[in-house]
Amino acid sequence: MQDIISLISSSWHWSVSGALIALTMFLLLYAGREFGVSSNLRTMCAIAGAGKRHDFFRFDWKEQRWNLLFIGGAVIGGFLAFYVFPNPEPVQISSATVTYLNSIGISGPGETAGFTSYLPAELFAADQIFSLRGLVSLVGGGILIGFGTRWAGGCTSGHAISGLSNLQLPSLIAVIGFFIGGLLMSWLFLPFIVSL
Repeated sequence: MQDIISLISSSWHWSVSGALIALTMFLLLYAGREFGVSSNLRTMCAIAGAGKRHDFFRFDWKEQRWNLLFIGGAVIGGFLAFYVFPNPEPVQISSATVTYLNSIGISGPGETAGFTSYLPAELFAADQIFSLRGLVSLVGGGILIGFGTRWAGGCTSGHAISGLSNLQLPSLIAVIGFFIGGLLMSWLFLPFIVSL
């Protein structure tokens, strides 16, 4: 049993995830389904009765129950990965990225004691949440994610995984936009936010 826990907790090669995502997409395409995380918000609003007020939420939400199960599994999986099968090693990112993060005032993975290696303490520590920096990154980022997802007609997973596998041109355009936005955030907006 300890060997299984050790195997699950250790880092896996990226190709394992790629193969599992490809298999999942094949099964979804075979079943006539489309994958997307952000569509679950619309489904939850429809379940809560938002269709009585807005046509956007007036659809057969029971057709999307499988996607709600996926989100529930993602939440449970994240909980298990963090609390039951944690990997004690910091996230492995390139040394050039760590050097860049340090140059703008953000610690690299594993550099802040007692803090997760996925989120930098300079932005996500409890004492940063109500600072200007925290409000800009959390509230501003949340608004941009919500607006951007609705405007683009889906989230990164929906476009980059499902849309591209269906050879949809709007998804290709959206993915190009995601990469441009990521570059702008990394090189222009993040240094400004950290300086607040």
